[in-house]
Formats: sequence, C-alpha cells, structure tokens
Amino acid sequence: MRQLLVTAAFIGAALPASAYSVYVSNERGNSISILDSETLEVTDTIDVGQRPRGINISPDGKRLYILTSDDDHVEVLDTETKTITTTLPSGPDPELGVLHPSGNPLYVANEDDNLVTAIDVDKGTVLAEIPVGVEPEGMGISPDGKVLVNTSETTNMAHFIDTSTHQIFANVLVDQRPRFAQFTNDGKYLYVSAEIGGTVTVIDPANQEVLKRIEFAVPGIPQEAIQPVGIRITQDDSKVYVALGPSNRVAVIDGKTWEVKDYLLVGQRVWQLAFTPDEKYLFTTNGISNDISVIDVASDKVIKSVQVGQQPWGVAVSPN
Repeated sequence: MRQLLVTAAFIGAALPASAYSVYVSNERGNSISILDSETLEVTDTIDVGQRPRGINISPDGKRLYILTSDDDHVEVLDTETKTITTTLPSGPDPELGVLHPSGNPLYVANEDDNLVTAIDVDKGTVLAEIPVGVEPEGMGISPDGKVLVNTSETTNMAHFIDTSTHQIFANVLVDQRPRFAQFTNDGKYLYVSAEIGGTVTVIDPANQEVLKRIEFAVPGIPQEAIQPVGIRITQDDSKVYVALGPSNRVAVIDGKTWEVKDYLLVGQRVWQLAFTPDEKYLFTTNGISNDISVIDVASDKVIKSVQVGQQPWGVAVSPN
C-alpha cells in the first residue's frame, strides 16, 4: 500500500500544471489567435468576421462571443470545435461587451447608435436597447449582476443602469473620453479609465460618488501619450492594472491606497488586459506591435512577448 501511495504521489507531481486557452481578437486581421497559457505559444488562428474587437468568454468556457464591429453582429465560437456556430443580433458597430455573471445576457455598447443592447445569448434575441450618451464604449457589471455601467466617450459620463429594468438611474461625470469600467470583486469600488483625460476615476457605486482621480506620470513619456484604456483587478482587490495606450506601459496601482506603484514596459499601444484564472499571468494586447505581452503577476515582471495577428485588440482567457 505504501509503495502504491508513493507511486501515485510521484505521478501526480509529474503532471504539468493546468493550461488555459488565451483568445486574442485581431482587429485588422479579422481573426482570433489562440494561445496556450503554459507554453505561451500560438496554437491556432481562426478566421472570423470583419473588425473583431471586444470578446467575452462564457462562464463554462464553451463559447466565445466575438463582437465583429463592421459586420454589426456578435459571432459565437464553439471553443471545442473552434468553429463559428451562430451569430447574435447586436445593433450597429458593437465594440465592447460584458456578460452577466450568470452568463446571460450579454450587454454590448453600440458606438454609432448611442445604445447599449442587451442580448439573450441562449435565445439569440434582443432583450432591450438602452439609450445612453454619445459614443458608448466601456462596459462593466457589478459582481451581483444588478448594476451595469456604460461609459460614453463624448458625453464623458459613466451611466449606471439597473439590469432588472434596463433603466439608467444615475450618471456620473468623469474625465475626457472614458474607455473602460471595472468593478472591484467585492463590489465596493468602480474604476473608470479616461483616454484623453489621462486618468482613472474611482467611484463608490453605492452612492455614485467620485472618491479619487488617479493620475499617471511615466518618466520620459509626454503626458499626451499616457492614455488609460483597459483595467483589470486581482481577485483580492489588492492590485489594479491599467493599460496606458501609446505610452507602451501598464500601470500597477495599490488597490488600498490608490497610489501608482510601478509602470511596466510592454508592446506598442497597449489596449486590453486579461488574467489567467489562477492569476499567474496577465496578458496585454499591443495593437501596433502586433503582439501580446505576458506579465508575471507575482513579480510584476514582463516575461515574454508573443506575436499574434494584425492589430490585437481584445483578450479573454478560458475559466478552466
């Protein structure tokens, strides 16, 4: 029996760590690149519709929702067969989306029509079209799924939407050209990036009060090149990562003090971010250098650059 246990333990120890699939939308390449999170190599490239930007993975990892902006719909990729199985109505020019924590519905920002579209991903129908500000883009949802936040680039507002009624119940003025909205995992704070303003606004979602405006200063980089876009937060809310666009940096912010702790040099025009579920790595899409950067989260070091398709934009990682 002892020999059997030792052998079993040895076999278990020899097994490789779990690998996740990393999906990258290539805006100009009209494709999705798939990477293995352990080898950090591209394993497949799949042709999709015109101008894929925002992508979202279902909670079970079986479906990838691809917002093909120039085709005016959402394509659904079966992650096992790696084929497009259906399309969903999205309204014109879908750019960024966010899934309800349950996996349904999918909420999509329609940049050209000043709408947010709520889509039932199982029935393939539109549940609601919600009028918002001019040029909506950023999409965030509270951990309990009760509050949806959309940011409008030209109106410079974060719109708070009740997901049960599909009605706006609050509007918060933020900095110029807000591009992304991200709740902390405990739901206590909302971070909104502003591309032209060069800041991140911290909001208390309970009363929609602005608590802090975080500013950035990268040595040797002109202020106009510091353009905050994508935001991701660790599960314990201790670290906030912000993609700073053409400054080619990712800012690391202390989630308690809201102080900027570091700037990590990545590829050119860093846009969106995604963690592996175990938070071992953070992946960045770099639209001008046509690559992704891999950040080791424990050490906050960039460990690798991987070439993908033309103008990588969105990134999502399988949950298992």
